[in-house]
Amino acid sequence: MYAVIGAGPMGLAAARNLQKLNIAFTGFELHTDVGGLWDIDNPHSTMYESAHLISSKRMTEFAEFPMNDSAASYPHHTQLRQYFRDFADTFNLKSHYEFATRVISVEPEGDRWRLISECDGQTQSRLFDGVLIANGTLHTPNMPSLPGEFAGKLMHSSEYRSPSIFTDKRVLIVGCGNSGADIAVDAVHHAKSVDISLRRGYYFLPKFIKGQPSDTLGGKLKLPRPVKQRMDAAMIRMIIGKPSDYGLPNPNYRMYESHPVVNSLVLHHLGHGDIKARRDIRHIDGHTVTFSDGESHDYDLILMATGYLLDYPFIDRQHLNWPVNQDAPQLYMNVFHPIHDNLFMMGMVEAAGLGWEGRNQQARLVALYIQQREQNTEAARQFNEVKRQRAGTNLDGGYNYIKLARMAYYVNKDEYLDTLSKHIAELKIEQPIRASEV
Repeated sequence: MYAVIGAGPMGLAAARNLQKLNIAFTGFELHTDVGGLWDIDNPHSTMYESAHLISSKRMTEFAEFPMNDSAASYPHHTQLRQYFRDFADTFNLKSHYEFATRVISVEPEGDRWRLISECDGQTQSRLFDGVLIANGTLHTPNMPSLPGEFAGKLMHSSEYRSPSIFTDKRVLIVGCGNSGADIAVDAVHHAKSVDISLRRGYYFLPKFIKGQPSDTLGGKLKLPRPVKQRMDAAMIRMIIGKPSDYGLPNPNYRMYESHPVVNSLVLHHLGHGDIKARRDIRHIDGHTVTFSDGESHDYDLILMATGYLLDYPFIDRQHLNWPVNQDAPQLYMNVFHPIHDNLFMMGMVEAAGLGWEGRNQQARLVALYIQQREQNTEAARQFNEVKRQRAGTNLDGGYNYIKLARMAYYVNKDEYLDTLSKHIAELKIEQPIRASEV
């Protein structure tokens, strides 16, 4: 029996792939239903009312469970919550889960794992043959300290739900990732003023090009990495210009060396003066914020759109091969532990265009490995050697990713999918799926 921690997209993918190979498992979910952060009613969700999918539905959906044609190209979070509920119902995954259950600790015991959980004040201790950790990467806010004391309201984007909090306020958004850009656009329609502070430059992509989702275009012709970087950057400059055209700093790195911002509305509002670009914060005194270029302005609310930190509070870092000087566990393919052959980090991977199907293939590989490991096959033994030798290596496709905590588990989509496909082919044993599972 295996344990799956989490019932968001990655947890459901893990559960489905274990189910396909008839591998027994019990799922644990802190909320009362599936969907993870995509369920805004989940007290632990970081969703906000206006949020939509950043990648298009056809590039994101599970291959065996396409989204409805009636769904928008970039669905609203409520549609995605229903999508995951329908997925779980279709494949009868909820029956495997214990909901409203917190995992308190996971510790090795011999060659198994002891998992202690709590539900309705009652704790339960059980031994599992292995653990698949799929509780997500967007839970614990990264809240950098600010230089000085702010007298207004200070909050992180994880707390943001409704733009009504901006009404008649002078607002400063710190950071311009996808959430920061979305929230800045929300604030425009309610706030007295909206500024956005950036420490570095970003590449901005439109959601649509010629009426089609931008992530569905291109890709058929595989170009050498430097050529693709130059050509795509040139195309974006031709379509929307440079960030400096809107008062923002230009990125000092090449295209795809950090996650791009898929939002051209923020540029629209910058161009119209609805949002003002600011530089990095130098000092804060009361309501007054002074920026690195010497300019100052007064604010009532500062919202920190500064991302998230990896956090697995129920298991010690040492069990994850996670050195104190590293921003992420050092695993093979961001999944496989070099020593523990029955501990798997599910979904600790980010890549432009990977989608849920890419993560589903990750779960397929894990399920195949578990199956072959239990049968003690030569393929499993060979894979063990690979994961021990290559733990912590980067599947970056030759891209020089910038050194940020959130990029510590970033991979190149093509190299990652190719590696998944290679190992799946090596481990694959065809087995019939029971009629009740299709």
